[in-house]
Amino acid sequence: CLSRLYRCDTGTIHFDGQVLSDQPRHRIAALGVGRTFQNLALFSTMTVRENVLIGTHAHHHAGFLSDVLRLPGAARAERTARERAERAIELLRLQPFVDRTVADLPFGTQKKVELARALACEPSLLLLDEPACGLNHEELSGLGELILEIRRNLNLTILLVEHHMGLVMSVCDRIVALNFGRKIADGSPASIRSDPEVIRAYLGDEQGATA
Repeated sequence: CLSRLYRCDTGTIHFDGQVLSDQPRHRIAALGVGRTFQNLALFSTMTVRENVLIGTHAHHHAGFLSDVLRLPGAARAERTARERAERAIELLRLQPFVDRTVADLPFGTQKKVELARALACEPSLLLLDEPACGLNHEELSGLGELILEIRRNLNLTILLVEHHMGLVMSVCDRIVALNFGRKIADGSPASIRSDPEVIRAYLGDEQGATA
C-alpha cells in the first residue's frame, strides 16, 4: 500500500538549486530526497531485502533493453543497487531479518525497514514523517539514538515532522513550531522549550514543560 501524496497549491519548494514543486514525483528521489511515511508504506508480501532494494531505483540507469538482455551495464547497476541496499540494512542492523517477509515482523522493525529503504537511495535530505508514531517507550528511545547515528555516519540533513516533544528536543538542532499551520516559534531546543506560546500549545504549563 502507498500513502497518498499531496501537491502544494501555493508557493514553491526549492532544494539544491531545483524547484521541487515543479518536478514529477518520481523524479524527487533521484534529486537527493529520501522519505518515510507516517503510516507504513511497505510491500508487506516482500522480504526486507526486496523492500530495501526498491529504495535504490532512483539510481538505476541501465535502461530497459539492458535489463532484458542482461547486458554488462544492467549487471553493474544491479550489483551497485545490492551494495547500497546492504549498507542500509547493516546500518539499521536488519541483517537477521533480510529474508523474512515484512508482514511477519514487529511494527518497530517494519519502521526500520522503511527507514533503510529511504537511506538506500543515498539521499542528501531525509524526510521523516512522524517516525515515533506507534512506537513503545523502548523503541522510541532507540529511534532517537538511531537518528543521531544516521546523521553522524552519513552526514546528511534530516527534516523531522513530529509531535513527540521529547524526541524532538533530544535530536534536533533547530526547531520550527507550528500551531494549526501557523508558525509560532523558530530556534534552538532551549529557546523553543522556554517560549511561552510553545509551552501553551505543546507542553502545557511551565512546570510541566521543565519536567
